[in-house]
Amino acid sequence: MVVRRAMLTEQPCRQVRDDFARRWMSDDYMDLIIWFEADGRVHGFQLCYDKTGEERALTWVATRGFSHHAVESGDTNPNANCTPILVADGHMPVEAVSREFTRRSAELEPEIRKLVTARLDEYAVQQHA
Repeated sequence: MVVRRAMLTEQPCRQVRDDFARRWMSDDYMDLIIWFEADGRVHGFQLCYDKTGEERALTWVATRGFSHHAVESGDTNPNANCTPILVADGHMPVEAVSREFTRRSAELEPEIRKLVTARLDEYAVQQHA
């Protein structure tokens, strides 16, 4: 039986030496990875969505802004398990993703919810400009 998780919950996350501290929240539809500066400020985040369909990733970094990519799984060859890569992708259904994030992030800390929601709103404005 497959257990579906429809609420973002914190997952164990491997820290990388000499890199930003990170946290990972996940459910059956989304992954949210947040990177932190040494002083605790958010450096950026990556919100992956539609994990079982055509997975995409919105990345926001405080010093660079936004990028949006498709996640190429690398698993098209059944004899090879390749590492997923990000490839350029255009339009993001930001309103739908924002609604899903709001629904699925109810148990996250308010500061994280506010940050991601504000950046999704900002991205929506940029996308419609």
